[in-house]
Formats: sequence, structure tokens, C-alpha cells
Amino acid sequence: MTPRGPLVEGFYDEGTGSAAYVVADPGTGRCAVIDPVLGFDRDSGATDTRLADAIAEHIRTRGLTAEWVLDTHPHADHLSAVAYLGERLAAPTGIGERVTAVQEIWADIYRLPELRTEGHRYWDRLFAEGDRFRIGGLEVEVVFSPGHTAASVTYLVGDAAFVHDTLFMPDSGTARADFPGGDARALYRSIRRILSLPPQTRLFTGHDYRPGGREARWESTVAEQRARNIHLLDDVGEEAFVRLREERDRTLPLPGLMLAALQVNLRGGRLPEPEANGSSYLKLPLNRFGPATAQRPLDVE
Repeated sequence: MTPRGPLVEGFYDEGTGSAAYVVADPGTGRCAVIDPVLGFDRDSGATDTRLADAIAEHIRTRGLTAEWVLDTHPHADHLSAVAYLGERLAAPTGIGERVTAVQEIWADIYRLPELRTEGHRYWDRLFAEGDRFRIGGLEVEVVFSPGHTAASVTYLVGDAAFVHDTLFMPDSGTARADFPGGDARALYRSIRRILSLPPQTRLFTGHDYRPGGREARWESTVAEQRARNIHLLDDVGEEAFVRLREERDRTLPLPGLMLAALQVNLRGGRLPEPEANGSSYLKLPLNRFGPATAQRPLDVE
């Protein structure tokens, strides 16, 4: 008899504090990849596929078959390997349909009109709220969960929920909501919707920044988050949460990879088309996001 939930294997990227997942149906050996990371060295401009290749090797050695390669949202803190793994694994790619709203914002910031006109073509499927699809014998439900971005979705798979950058581990709190299109009030409502799931639901987060130097962790439960999340203690109400989140966000530096990452991630993980010399180039909007501040090596919550 197939268990109610999937088998989940996490893959942690030390450089960005990101967690990616292989989500498998134990009854059929079918799986999906969620939020894979493409390596990027900011100093040299070099990309690498080491973590994505480790995911592909895990799928091969376990005898799994990939049915989907998915992003939960357009990431600002790492480059996405969705396009790379979709091609390598011969699996369709997907993201929430409101990614087009984020593309609209950044098409103007980057002066890249193709994000507005061609953006929907960068994934095989754009999921709407409530859409359902399958990983083998497991049904996946798509839940729109904006706040960190205007496009964020959560994937519900049996007793597991992949909550991206909405909730971190309880000792890290919640995601920032100050990027273009972000909204602290929407974030609070998305969190409350997630925390209305059954207490035993497993929650898989998109990042862990290892507070206090502890070991990296990326799995919690609804019950743990309700009891221990540092931004949600004492059953904090919406207004108090919005104040806390907005005050904290004003103190945070811009993620060091954001301006590079979004140009790739809003293309479904594709690098810009090479120019005549064979090289791809990223744009850098100067003086758009305020005065320079010291950058931390990882994104911050």
C-alpha cells in the first residue's frame, strides 16, 4: 500500500543557503524536482551545474523517473537550474502563473521587453491557484501563497508542503517581503493559510541560514511552526506581524545575487542569449536600489 505522503530528499547549497528537493512517489518511482539551484560565482561570472547534477545522479541511482521540474517562485538569491534539469531529465517545467506579474515589473527595471512578451514561454506549464497534477500516484495541489513575491506558490503533496520562502525554520522566522511586488500583509495571510493545514503536515522551506552556526535544517511541521516560529509567537495578529516584517526588512541589505539571478530566473533558468562572440551578458541597473550597503554572503530573512 502506497504511503500517504512522498519520499523527500533535500539538497542543500552552502553558498546561498538554499534547499532543493526531489519528491518521489514510493509506489511508482515517479518524482519531481523542486527549486533546483544553478551555481554562480559572482566574482568570475561563471556558472556551474554541480548541485543540479547531484540531483540528477540521485534520481538515476534510485531508479526514479522525473515527471516535473518545478520552481515555487522567481528566486532573488540564487540562479535556478529548472531549464537545465528539465532538458537533462526530459521532464516538463512549471511555475505559478502569476510569474507574469513579476516579469512585468522587471521588464521595465531591466529594459527587457521580451520578459513581457515572451515570458510565458519559458516554462512548459504555468499553474493557477487550485490546479492539480500528479507525481506518479500522488496528487499535487497548487496553492497561491504571495507575499515574498507576487508569484509564489506552495506545492501540497500528500502530507508534505513545499512552502518556498514563506516560512523558514522556526528559529529563523519568515521571509522578507520588500522586493518589488512583495507584500508583508499578503505574506501573513499566506502563512496563516499554510498553518491551517493539519498539525502533522511536513513543511519544506526554501532556505536555511543556520542561525548560531547550527547544522542546516529545512524540514519542520505545522505544529512546530505554530508553537515556535520566532515571528509568530503569542499568536501574533496581522497588524503586529506587518509592523515587525516591514521594520525588519528596512534593515536588510539587498541580496548579493538578486540583480543577476532574476534575469535568469524570470527566463525559467535560462541564461541570456549569447551574443556574436559566444558570450552571454547580464544587465546591471545602476543606482536603482539605493546607496551601496555591505552585503552578507547569503540572502537574509
